[in-house]
Amino acid sequence: MVTRVAMWSGPRNVSTALMRSFGSRADTLVVDEPLYAYYLDTTGLDHPDRAGVLDSQPRRWQDVADDLTGPVPPGVAVHYQKHMAHHLLPDVGRDWLAGLTHAFLIRDPAHVVASYAKVRGAPTLADLGYAQQVEIFRARGGPVVDAADLLRDPGGVLERLCAALGIGYDPAMLRWAPGPRQTDGVWAPHWYSGVEASTGFGPYTPPSAPVPERLAPLVEAARPYYDELHAHRV
Repeated sequence: MVTRVAMWSGPRNVSTALMRSFGSRADTLVVDEPLYAYYLDTTGLDHPDRAGVLDSQPRRWQDVADDLTGPVPPGVAVHYQKHMAHHLLPDVGRDWLAGLTHAFLIRDPAHVVASYAKVRGAPTLADLGYAQQVEIFRARGGPVVDAADLLRDPGGVLERLCAALGIGYDPAMLRWAPGPRQTDGVWAPHWYSGVEASTGFGPYTPPSAPVPERLAPLVEAARPYYDELHAHRV
């Protein structure tokens, strides 16, 4: 029996480190943002190595859904799917989500917006993925992990997360070898330098950058979604 874990995150989070953590398990196959090419193709957005992303993955969400719910290699007990929640655009069908076990990685929106503003000047609520996370949570449920909790107590949070997912906790999830992975998306050279240098979860450090005043309304718009999920964190 394969447990297909769909971990829904937003940007500027520790989602890649969490993917490394699950990838350290001997029984787990990870997949990195499988809806990214569909998202770029549909929105027309220009992200780093856009052409490479489009060439590396299916552009039809239906093909992605078939891959994520289809056969896995022998010996795989956990199929860990790192998703960006904002990639789940409105025209993506939702029925296939019933075949997945859902989980949610969240971060305080003030911290997300302050970080995101450094790399993109005018993010929107849709860019942050909170509304999409809440939509899936209300429909499917699943454990919630707050990034701050995870960094403060990786072992404890991972143990509780695995229990909630119905899989055994493996201490190997706390450490990993540095460097890239074949399972990383082709965009890794642009975004993953920090995690490629890491060998485990880093310490929790509160963000030092304040939220720009012009983006304060965005934080307030995201706050109710975050608070709803935060109340259910493991």
